[in-house]
Amino acid sequence: MDKTEILKRVDHTQLKAYATWEDIVKLCDEAIANETASVCVPPTYIKRIHDTYGDKINICTVVGFPLGYSVTEAKVAETKQAIADGAREIDMVINISHVKNGMCDAVEQEIRALREVCKDHILKVIIETCYLTEKEKIAMCKAVTDAGADYIKTSTGFGTGGATIEDIRLFKQYIGEDVKIKAAGGISTLEDLEAFMAEGCDRIGTSRAVGLLQE
Repeated sequence: MDKTEILKRVDHTQLKAYATWEDIVKLCDEAIANETASVCVPPTYIKRIHDTYGDKINICTVVGFPLGYSVTEAKVAETKQAIADGAREIDMVINISHVKNGMCDAVEQEIRALREVCKDHILKVIIETCYLTEKEKIAMCKAVTDAGADYIKTSTGFGTGGATIEDIRLFKQYIGEDVKIKAAGGISTLEDLEAFMAEGCDRIGTSRAVGLLQE
């Protein structure tokens, strides 16, 4: 796969708590120059990016990030504001506590609530695989599929582990045919990028892809 094809699948990411506007401008300029799929940024920067760059850039943001245990009403409000500010893609974190308590139906209902708000905007669901058993991962594949989300996503990058090839293979067995896969967390080499894409990931979330491919 050539450089251009790889970058078209990358959500160029800057989600550090101390990210400055200078960091965000660098991210956006790199994304435009390299035609990445999107920039994935903190909600606080969405409107400023949209006001600065307009339609030159596709803005992705995070909701319920990174721990996922916000109440559904808070996630809905975050999503509404993000879309109003100019985001086109939402990466939400599931309520992991619900999964651990066996409340998978509640997780599905929350995803449905955000799906309704997103309408034709892309919704990606972060299940934070490092905290889940195989059985729980399979249950989340079903919840994401049944709730009508566009993507299942492995990780926030802030947990105890990131994406693994084994989890991608598990997803492929249990997600619906209309659900795509996003890998994120710990993807730090060109070999990683190529391996995850070869396994069928439609998107990769990483801060490193542009630099790796420029090298």
